[in-house]
Amino acid sequence: MIELIETLIRGIGLAGMYALIAVGFVIIYRATGVLNFAQPVFMIFGTWVSFTLVDSAGLPFAPAAAGAVVTVAALAMTCERVAMRPMVGRPPFSAALVTIGLFAAGLVVTNKLFGPDVITSGDPWGLKNFCLGGVREHGSGVEGVAPCVGGVTVGYTDIFKVAAAVVVIALLGWWLERSRYGLAMRATAMDQEAAMAQGIKAGTVFSLSWAIAGALAAIGGILLGTAAGGVASAAALVALKALPAIIIGGLDSIKGAVVGGLVVGIAEALTKTYQPDFAPWLGANFDIVVPYVLMFVVLLIQPYGLYGSKEVRRV
Repeated sequence: MIELIETLIRGIGLAGMYALIAVGFVIIYRATGVLNFAQPVFMIFGTWVSFTLVDSAGLPFAPAAAGAVVTVAALAMTCERVAMRPMVGRPPFSAALVTIGLFAAGLVVTNKLFGPDVITSGDPWGLKNFCLGGVREHGSGVEGVAPCVGGVTVGYTDIFKVAAAVVVIALLGWWLERSRYGLAMRATAMDQEAAMAQGIKAGTVFSLSWAIAGALAAIGGILLGTAAGGVASAAALVALKALPAIIIGGLDSIKGAVVGGLVVGIAEALTKTYQPDFAPWLGANFDIVVPYVLMFVVLLIQPYGLYGSKEVRRV
């Protein structure tokens, strides 16, 4: 039971990170109709910028994280203006191919920035973990943390992942509902031509949607950097697990992105813990595959995802 609870906690922590990235996918898709495959690159840039500001510039973690979010948001806006703005009016498939090109180019850049090194923000809060319902066995353990005996070990990093996701997504939802630009984004998502007829600048909405998506990906990357073991440039591929999350939840639903992230995170954590014992014949690292298996099953049952809007064609 203790192992199950610890696994669920880790899964919910992963879910928070996936939900942040998935909501970024949804924001861009709703505003532009394009699935942005460059999100993983923005995530890994968030990790790298925050680490550099802490390690090289000597900034505290909080200002470094804020600087990383602003930097990646600006980078995302630049990508939209340079690479995506000329694609306005083109088929969504063509625009999606451009984002794949941005993803490939971004991977090359991040490989150069990271090199062969693994970077990590470590435990920026210095809190390690706490023991719930048990006692610390002092005199043993690693990194100065005594193991928890008879209780559940809860990592503060997992708690902060969930807390960050809840706070950021809640604030974003409030902003979309209440602010002038949030209403403009919603109007553009509903009917771009009608929104432009009412004086809404579609270009501004597109840039803003990419900036928000980049900021969300950066936050996910910063949280990823606090994980044990560090992060390499190949970790950009981790963000692709947000794709099953948004497809499970629905491409145009923020609520669906959160639910999809929760499903994917918990499923991945449970598979990683129990699959080697109960189904070793599936092979190692099957937890990487299980989000896509779930996506396939959901699409067979609910083609538009759990909360996606059904496309209506009038003839």
